Amino acid sequence: MTAETAETVATDARWYAVQTYSGHENKVQKLIQRRIEEEPEGEGREIFDVLVPTQDVVEIRNGKRVTVTKRLYPGYVLVHMVLNDRTQHIINNIQGVIKFVGHGRAPQPLREEEINKILGVEVETEEGAKEEIPFHVGQVVEITKGPFTDFSGVVQEVYPDKGKVKVEVSLFGRPTSVELDYTDLKGY
Repeated sequence: MTAETAETVATDARWYAVQTYSGHENKVQKLIQRRIEEEPEGEGREIFDVLVPTQDVVEIRNGKRVTVTKRLYPGYVLVHMVLNDRTQHIINNIQGVIKFVGHGRAPQPLREEEINKILGVEVETEEGAKEEIPFHVGQVVEITKGPFTDFSGVVQEVYPDKGKVKVEVSLFGRPTSVELDYTDLKGY
């Protein structure tokens, strides 16, 4: 295989989604990564990368903020490879893999904008964890801290970028909107 042919092979590589047994994503990723490392460097390589898309989110546990890594697509692993009978056979025979995602028997590559969005999400999450606020508009909540402790109210707006929630409470018989940190609230 010439250098020109190897370059053509690399440009033919696309990202494919592979369905796995739930909870086996990291195991499948390690097994595919091992196969990649076993393949010869350069020309003969047809499987280039494997990825389990994750995102760091902030959750409240026992009243404290905790950063947790969550899978964006539970039960799926992404593989960057040249699709042919050999590579399809290798991936399908890895323990924990169910099948490629696609129509009928033909694996469907991810569109470029889809993979860019997924890879872009990863780049964003390295910069800082995104706040995941567990409340939604219309939900009844109880205020647990501050001057409105033990008041109940209804969520009017959620501001994920600020980690705040606007809640309408009844104060002296009048509806009043207050903006609170979401850690000061408890859902029903």
